[in-house]
Amino acid sequence: MAELTTLARPYAKAVFGAAQDQNAVDLWDQALAFAAQVAADQEVKNILANPGLSEQRKAELFADCFEEPLPEALRNFLLILAESKRLALLPEVSALFNLYRADLERTVNLQVSTAFEMTAEQQQQLIDALSKKLERKVTLETAVDQSLIGGAVVNTGDLVIDASVRGKLAKMAKSLGS
Repeated sequence: MAELTTLARPYAKAVFGAAQDQNAVDLWDQALAFAAQVAADQEVKNILANPGLSEQRKAELFADCFEEPLPEALRNFLLILAESKRLALLPEVSALFNLYRADLERTVNLQVSTAFEMTAEQQQQLIDALSKKLERKVTLETAVDQSLIGGAVVNTGDLVIDASVRGKLAKMAKSLGS
């Protein structure tokens, strides 16, 4: 996965810069998200792996998946990816584009797992505390994981805050074992 992200990074940076220059970050974000879904489809993966099709034909088939005609800039981007045999990187390009956009807009989406369902008030308290700590606008995706026993685990990208009872017990067991 890290290798794919490394390969996708220059494309994501280039397309994000172009989107900013065109004041079309939202439009590009939506188009890349759709393109990422298309690229992740198994049938599309099979088409992209077909050595009997030219790279230009693969790009054309890919562009045909969109309901509306593509803007020329997006069509050209798909053609560049196809010529470089990188259409399969679209999910990573889209994910990196989202990270660049979140950084620009100073937002962060956090996944929070708790042992029990959080009330709206608890969620708002957590949002307020994390917004202050991270200096960003925070949105939460919550999930219940009873194996945590108590507390919460907060994830976003490479940041993990483990304040769960299970995490504390594992840390205690590790320190007692060494």
